[in-house]
Amino acid sequence: MAKDREKEPGAARGASDPAELAKRIRAGDRAALARGITLVESSRADHQEQAQALLTLLLPDTGRAVRLGLSGAPGVGKSTFTEAFGTFLTGCGHKVAVLAIDPSSARSGGSILGDKTRMELLARDPNAFIRPSPAGGTLGGVARRTREAMLLTEAAGFDVVLIETVGVGQSETAVADMVDMFLLLLSPGGGDELQGIKRGIMELADLVVVNKADGELVPAAKRAAMEYKAALHLMRPKSAHWQPDVLLASALKGVGIAEIWAAVEAHGKALAQAGELERNRAQQAQAWMWTEIREGLSASLKTNKEAARLIPSLEAEVKAGSMTPTVAARRLLGLVFGRPNP
Repeated sequence: MAKDREKEPGAARGASDPAELAKRIRAGDRAALARGITLVESSRADHQEQAQALLTLLLPDTGRAVRLGLSGAPGVGKSTFTEAFGTFLTGCGHKVAVLAIDPSSARSGGSILGDKTRMELLARDPNAFIRPSPAGGTLGGVARRTREAMLLTEAAGFDVVLIETVGVGQSETAVADMVDMFLLLLSPGGGDELQGIKRGIMELADLVVVNKADGELVPAAKRAAMEYKAALHLMRPKSAHWQPDVLLASALKGVGIAEIWAAVEAHGKALAQAGELERNRAQQAQAWMWTEIREGLSASLKTNKEAARLIPSLEAEVKAGSMTPTVAARRLLGLVFGRPNP
């Protein structure tokens, strides 16, 4: 298990030859895959250069996996569900990669990174690969390089990639922008809990799963499913070719897992036949490009010495109301692009 998670800085240093690393990843070498993900997660400029060379080599080997996003509030049973779902899929002959995003501490930046201990059975499965990554405060609880890690797992031959997010109430748009299908995991609370669910997250869901539908909670789970289903019918579906549904499951008992996978397959087939799956991925790639542009601009400003000196005074003027945010932003961007300040 330890070889799947090579988080040490030295792991990236051993990957100086992108061509050799790409060859090993294509062959399904798990240590090489872990090293490749470490490389794309590194913030060092030389590592990033190697990472992009690696991704360019592997790009033709990507795009053939089912990409799933999974979100839900803490305590809803995401890790238990992921393990049950992943074990079911490997039992059906699939190779499953789980990119589990752990919450990072806002104070220290530390991350729990405990998904392998919570999914011990799946972690030992030779047809599964679990990679925990710290969220690092990114929108939607998604590590910045999750998209690139997903491409690497696809190139390594994994045909189902599951991105498990923090699910702490942040916008999950970032997740929906990189997967084919978005699963929302909910508890069998219903009633008051329905009031607390953000409409935006419900609108992103392609499938709602009411987990923990076992024992004494079965009646409550059925009531909750009816309420969630009624709520979904009041919302405009993301696709004209798919109506989101609500399914019951007990990850602990392994109940409802086969039905959820059947829904995933039906969703993929419906969108593929309509040509929507290909269009969605093309749009996601374009959105990814603009995300990189925005983050690149932000990084350029932070490393620009003149901008660093100017930012405190601009912030003070904006706070005081003596300068509009637009003018302040244009002055900073002018430094990056070499244009005179307005």
